[in-house]
Amino acid sequence: MAVFHNQASLVYRGLTTRSNVTTGELTDTSGFAKAAVSQDYAPDERIAFALSLQNDGTEDLNALAVTDDLGAYFYEGQTLYPLAYAQNSLQFYLNGVLQPAGTLTVTPGPPLTISGLDLPAGANAVLVYEALVTPYAPLGETAEITNTATLTGGAVAQTASATVPMAAEARLTISKSVAPAVIAENGQVAYTFVLQNTGATDTGAGDALTVTDTFDPILTDPVVTLDGQPLTETADYTYDPLTGAFATVPGQITVPAATYAQNADGVWSVTPGAAVLTVTGTV
Repeated sequence: MAVFHNQASLVYRGLTTRSNVTTGELTDTSGFAKAAVSQDYAPDERIAFALSLQNDGTEDLNALAVTDDLGAYFYEGQTLYPLAYAQNSLQFYLNGVLQPAGTLTVTPGPPLTISGLDLPAGANAVLVYEALVTPYAPLGETAEITNTATLTGGAVAQTASATVPMAAEARLTISKSVAPAVIAENGQVAYTFVLQNTGATDTGAGDALTVTDTFDPILTDPVVTLDGQPLTETADYTYDPLTGAFATVPGQITVPAATYAQNADGVWSVTPGAAVLTVTGTV
């Protein structure tokens, strides 16, 4: 808050006499804060934000507006927006009571503008809304989005920010293929499992990653490799020749983190980390 000082002067007969110096403090009658309800983000997900407003003064604050920059940043001569307002997601609470939809005017932007907000003396308000993570959102283990909102109207001008990091986790998918597709009796077949990680961190022992399958028809004397290197039964995997049940030992497979790059147009691209598991046997 601003501290101000003031001194008066008395002039008479060409003489000047100064008074004592008075000191005061100017405080805001309105409070404004922003928080991310979501702890982190990942591509194509949503982040929820909450804006809180408080009018501690004795006068109503009318025609207030909130402008949200949706995390805007400058890159290669252009302004990019890592967030986009999720249509119809705004909820407006006044003194804890949910107000009807359409009470406030929403202009998605970017930037996002919420206008038509009246805050009576002594009242509080909360605006809750969601934002979509766009292809311009930074990706990587240390990536983050800083989102800033500005409250204006009358004599009010305040800003509030929230920073959300990218989720520090592995994000896995698995695909399976068989070759050849047509197999003669007593022929050899190879099952290939491709594990891909689009997340920012490697899988680790604590993730207890396990691949399981039940081969039908049952495989005889299977040979198992990971990224071309042979695995050892019991230490790395288990196999039941009576049922065809197969499972890797939890934590024995590591899938590396993805790598990320920002293109000239500002869009981030993802190259997944991968691990290839192959099981070959006779049917």
